[in-house]
Amino acid sequence: MKMSKLFVQTLREFPADAEVVSHKFLVRAGYIRKLTSGVYNYLPLMWRVLRKIENIIREELNASGAQELLLPVVQPRELWDESGRWEAYGRELARFRDRHDREMCLSPTAEEVITAVARDGLKSYKQMPVNLYQFQEKFRDEVRPRFGLLRGREFIMKDGYSFDVDQEGLEKEYQNMADAYTRIFKRCGLETKMVQSDSGAIGGSVSHEFMVITTTDAGENNVFYCDGCDYSANSNHAISKLPPADVDGSKFGFNETKIIDTPQTHSIEELCNFLNIPATIILKSLVYIVDKKPVLALIRADKEVEETKLLNAVGGMDIRIASAPEIEELMVEKGFNAARGFIGPKGMDGITIIADETVKDMKNFVVGINQEDKHMVGANLDVDIPHIEKFEDIRLAQAGEICPQCGQPLKVTRGIEVGNIFQLGTKYSKPMNAMFLDKNGKAQPYVMGCYGIGVTRTAAAAVERWHDEHGILWPIQIAPYHVCVVPLNDKDEQQMSVAKEIYAKLMNAGIEAVLDDRPERAGVKFKDADLIGFPFRITVGKTISEGQVELKTRQTDSTESMTPEQAVEKVITKVKEVL
Repeated sequence: MKMSKLFVQTLREFPADAEVVSHKFLVRAGYIRKLTSGVYNYLPLMWRVLRKIENIIREELNASGAQELLLPVVQPRELWDESGRWEAYGRELARFRDRHDREMCLSPTAEEVITAVARDGLKSYKQMPVNLYQFQEKFRDEVRPRFGLLRGREFIMKDGYSFDVDQEGLEKEYQNMADAYTRIFKRCGLETKMVQSDSGAIGGSVSHEFMVITTTDAGENNVFYCDGCDYSANSNHAISKLPPADVDGSKFGFNETKIIDTPQTHSIEELCNFLNIPATIILKSLVYIVDKKPVLALIRADKEVEETKLLNAVGGMDIRIASAPEIEELMVEKGFNAARGFIGPKGMDGITIIADETVKDMKNFVVGINQEDKHMVGANLDVDIPHIEKFEDIRLAQAGEICPQCGQPLKVTRGIEVGNIFQLGTKYSKPMNAMFLDKNGKAQPYVMGCYGIGVTRTAAAAVERWHDEHGILWPIQIAPYHVCVVPLNDKDEQQMSVAKEIYAKLMNAGIEAVLDDRPERAGVKFKDADLIGFPFRITVGKTISEGQVELKTRQTDSTESMTPEQAVEKVITKVKEVL
């Protein structure tokens, strides 16, 4: 490809609305252009990257025994009613009516459709196991699209599904896919951590995410891990053991239950300072709105609530912290007068109350009493707070807490999710009556697995992982082109002749090359090559009169002088080492 013909427009400045590295560089380097909020055009350079990622995925999945198909983007409501997710999925599901007034949606995922496909085609145990996958554009109407391709509304995804006769078969295929995913991301130039995770709206009993560890602002998830063993988990699934702490208020003089004045103590810090006590003997009460209903979460005041854990404990679909007006409305309804800082569980009849497991150990603690500027001290669960619905782990783990497997301190880092695998079991096959006949001729629901890779997210994650101040450092495996040949003076016949010869030899050897034949200054050509992220650059300049060209390796930012033949041979060798 000649640069003069390549459809690419680089920008001098980063886009004003870009927040993270991948968004900044992919726009500036001419890979993507925004169409509307959360929706992007994939320009030729980007499309080449995405196709390469897809091909790597396809090769590994085919080798693992999976089969590719393609499902419709438009899905009828009837299938979603069968699974019970039409209303439950929430506002991210883009719903519409066709000309016949039938309710439809744009595919955010494909569990319902693939289950219907299996229901029509898998009738006997003899046909299983089966693993089917596709590449498809998805649409989820995100409330707040951000981070470019990392959190868009429209995106490209590989979603796959396995069908087995029993749990043992599912677990075997689950491991098969986990191994394939590890190989896929490694071939894409990405090291990943496989971490325990919440199943979310997809559902199922077991799930793991594949996280690219990053130090950039795009790291959307906290990943907890242990150096002493193989434990690793997303923040919404991480558990930990707590070191010993003072949780008995009697040590601080709270030997009897009474209500005391605590003026202007709206925060835990203010309350601790006022009473001269540690936060470990304060029971914190937080009001959340789950599926439009108030829920009260109780937790030791030195800890924080992990909202996904709380959502799962309640069994809801949507969660957010209550606003000040909503808290005021709740107080009025219950006949109280209190704002944040003074809320407590006493008198909250009819409200779902979930307490963290650590609350069980608290005695003679301090808690809000739903009166402004007052708290109860010396409180105890059985006597003063008798109507807790359930105790469950709703606590956000923290670095330094104890690994649940080996007892070593947990560490935390930031990660970008690029893949996710789920053990669905019969979550979809049972309600959708998707059955097969077993060895005894008895109808049984399929035991299903689900396996997703964000193709566009993988590309963006690669940029987050591989970049410098000058531009993208694409791994060779997924770079749009392998090498850029740059003649410094397009009017110099010798430079142009040698550059064209190098370009032709590379192309004949199967190396994807770009010849920068533009009548631009050398500095412009160099900056564009670095910005776009070609893994190699061969520069043909004045030294060609001495039989020398310059070879630059982008990942290492190193340059070497050598003959044109040597440069060609080295690039061919380096590329074929990884392809």
